[in-house]
Amino acid sequence: MATLDELMQLPGAMAAFEFRGSGELLDHRIAYPDRINPATLDLVAHMCSANMSIATMQARGWEQVTAMKGFYPIQEFTLIGFDWSVVVSGLGRERHKQEGKFSLPPFLGVVMSNESADYEAAFAILEH
Repeated sequence: MATLDELMQLPGAMAAFEFRGSGELLDHRIAYPDRINPATLDLVAHMCSANMSIATMQARGWEQVTAMKGFYPIQEFTLIGFDWSVVVSGLGRERHKQEGKFSLPPFLGVVMSNESADYEAAFAILEH
């Protein structure tokens, strides 16, 4: 599973963070405290949690209504903003679920500056 320090090595990485499904920020690293602070990162974690929940609801509903498969579970997503982007992964959680484990690891995320963000590299780190 990726670490916060590995995520901070990505081009344009401004912050890396772990959070619970409830949105609670558990741990973080911040590269530019003048541009992003722990309070902002806490809001980002809650926003990511909400987005994962909504996307999960939509994916499950779509599969049930259409009988099409492959939309659930939501494993990763990217939110692109005006200046920053956030890439979030729940792959570690999904692996634990598939193994029948009940104690799930946190979600992982990285905030990157759009000017130099490398989304493919972010997903590569989050997926190993």
